[in-house]
Amino acid sequence: MKRFMDPRTLIIIILLFASSILNGRFASPGDWLMSMLLMLPAVLIGLSLHEFGHAFVAYKLGDDTPYYQGRVTINPGAHIDPIGFVCLLLIGFGWGNPVQINPGNFKKPRRDELLVSLAGVTMNFIVAVLFAVILRILVAAAPEFIYLNEMGDIVLQMILNIILINIVLMVFNLLPVPPLDGFNVVTELFNLRRYGWWYTVYKNGFFILLVLILFDITDIVLTPGVLAVYDLIMDLLFSF
Repeated sequence: MKRFMDPRTLIIIILLFASSILNGRFASPGDWLMSMLLMLPAVLIGLSLHEFGHAFVAYKLGDDTPYYQGRVTINPGAHIDPIGFVCLLLIGFGWGNPVQINPGNFKKPRRDELLVSLAGVTMNFIVAVLFAVILRILVAAAPEFIYLNEMGDIVLQMILNIILINIVLMVFNLLPVPPLDGFNVVTELFNLRRYGWWYTVYKNGFFILLVLILFDITDIVLTPGVLAVYDLIMDLLFSF
């Protein structure tokens, strides 16, 4: 909630919402509502398992903070941030409730923080591959249901959404911008905390990220990255 006490952040959120309206996101309320309903399972699964990955790995590495905060679970209620969830539906960008850790509980803080940072995106990749495998099995076992049945079409869209959303979460979170996991990864790899500018960038990271999203700068990496991972998974599974 503290991130919204910064008026700069609120202004960017409003501008992103206005941009969504101008781009026709809500031009057809019925279609928008249906697309959100089909996207809902993907969002809940993707965000929840991403945060669960962080919590589980931190707990296994010796930090019981996530356990006592009830985060070592796949229950979406423990991981969904209400404001982040609403923003995701309205402007196409959102976030879960970040897992809190205490690096002092780790045996090797830099190594273990790196592993915790990678755990969320790794979980998203695993989920994407798992549901791609499920889709491959369904297509092979019941093609008529998938392609010639209205309910099958809904199932197909939901599974594709789960695959795509998890890949998006994986690639997006690997961007080296705070508060994303990619920034934590490069921080631990290169020990960036020793530099004076690190805290300034970290403190203003959410605002910086929103500005990059507003001007579509993140899409320069996000779009080709997502397409590359999606094509790789699908090509591997549907080439035989």
